[in-house]
Amino acid sequence: MEFIIISGLSGAGKSSAAAFLEDLGFYCVDNLPVALITSFAGLCRAGAGSGKYSRVALVTDIRGGQTFDEFFQALDELSAMDLDYKILFVEASDDVIIKRYKETRHNHPLCRQGLSLPEAVQLERTALDPVRCRAGHILNTDGLNLSKFRGELLRLFGMESPNEAISVSVTSFGFKYGIPIDADLVFDVRFLPNPYYIPELKECTGLEEDVRAFLFGYQQTHEFLRYLEALLAFLLPQYAQEGKPSLVIAVGCTGGHHRSVAIAHALAEFIHQKGYQAREQHRDISR
Repeated sequence: MEFIIISGLSGAGKSSAAAFLEDLGFYCVDNLPVALITSFAGLCRAGAGSGKYSRVALVTDIRGGQTFDEFFQALDELSAMDLDYKILFVEASDDVIIKRYKETRHNHPLCRQGLSLPEAVQLERTALDPVRCRAGHILNTDGLNLSKFRGELLRLFGMESPNEAISVSVTSFGFKYGIPIDADLVFDVRFLPNPYYIPELKECTGLEEDVRAFLFGYQQTHEFLRYLEALLAFLLPQYAQEGKPSLVIAVGCTGGHHRSVAIAHALAEFIHQKGYQAREQHRDISR
């Protein structure tokens, strides 16, 4: 079981880290009371065989109190359980944290004690220093946008293969019914010869061999697919490295029955062969 404890400064991005880890397949709990960490770990280990709790992350921080003796005791108990945990400490500079609080207008947890925001940030930094010293990973979020933040977490805790971190959906559609609103990349294949005008192919779809044989009987189909595969072979690793969790590729023809279906099917097979998670769907094939 992979067990990640997220801690760090308020406003540095702990909740965002938990959300990103959830995208990577972790079961995440925010603001878990320190007293429950050991019991929670035991329950997760018991259910790890089902696969649901094989990757777990929890967030604990200053909200649980300004001293961490109980937290360190919980860590010792995890070690006694032979649980190989990791601590991710998320931090940022004082100026960045203060700016974030000013922009969001949220209250720092320690401001409730009557402290000013700079005083609260400095007190929290001092209180959390013993936790930081025990962290296996320290992530400073200064200057990181959400995409780069996710990319760093992917580098630290992602799958064994970067290909597994991004899921690709390839969908065919008909332009007459509109472009899919969730599409990231859209390719128009209406320049290809149209099987619709071949009487014996009119009622078929691009999933049938006769339609594919017709389309791939033309050199421009092969050339287009070759260029498109080369483009995706370049783009997919870039998207995965940047931390993009999913990519929707839409391939359109006039009605979404023949050309777009055949090309989308070929693309999905190519992407799968490259080792990515590829899902194929045909939005308008039954219209």
